Amino acid sequence: MSFMGQQALYDKICIRASRMTTRLYSTSFSLGIRCLDKEFRNPIYAIYGFVRFADEIVDTFHNHDKVTLLKRFTEDTWRAIDEKISLNPILHSFQFAVNTYHIDHALIRQFLASMEMDLDSKKYDQAGYEQYILGSAEVVGLMCLKIFCRGDAKEYDRLKADAMKLGAAFQKINFLRDLHADYATMGRCYFPGLDIERFDEASKKKIEENIAIDFEQGLRGIKQLPKGARLGVYVAYLYYTALFRKIRRLPSATVLQSRVRVRNRYKLAILGYSFVKHRLNLL
Repeated sequence: MSFMGQQALYDKICIRASRMTTRLYSTSFSLGIRCLDKEFRNPIYAIYGFVRFADEIVDTFHNHDKVTLLKRFTEDTWRAIDEKISLNPILHSFQFAVNTYHIDHALIRQFLASMEMDLDSKKYDQAGYEQYILGSAEVVGLMCLKIFCRGDAKEYDRLKADAMKLGAAFQKINFLRDLHADYATMGRCYFPGLDIERFDEASKKKIEENIAIDFEQGLRGIKQLPKGARLGVYVAYLYYTALFRKIRRLPSATVLQSRVRVRNRYKLAILGYSFVKHRLNLL
């Protein structure tokens, strides 16, 4: 096998690692990515794998030195991007996406800064909340948008605000869904001014109203995405819409006590519905 053939094989192994990471951690995002045009799938898998691994460091590895692990992961990330190779398959796939699509390094720094916030922060004021969402969700949406726009700077700038709002809506729903787990396991509460011990219908409704505004703007952006990206992002949007509706129907006490889920069979129904709308050009 030639050198170039060996390199291509290694690249293939690495992207398979990113794809497997996505599929094992998130059936909903996996369904959405499969609905993207083929050219977009691997770089989006690469972004998801990178984001997922960083998140695991701060959320899961409780018996290890998280500060050291995140610092090492950050250093390895920049080294991979600079050298255009890494022996960490997830980072190798990620650097390829970053270098191929010229993803702004400021977006990556902002994301990693939010991961650092998770190492110490337990409660957030409004400024900290907005900063965390910017780094943990909005910039991730922008990384994906950079890929979808295929280097078209005008298209990227036109869709940027809506992509950020969609990422924010997804993240806020995650916060609401995981309210109990975040507080019980790590003592965290992301929503500013929220007293978990007094979480009631009024406080729940206030959070939901804020999410609904972000969702509306995010949907506007989805409808303007390049056609090859539109269906996949719309599938993710509909999944989160279903999750959000389920949360809104439940009393605050139930949301606080258990993690709300959408069943896999309903996710498949969402997929079918989205496909029909896409084929009929109704998105």
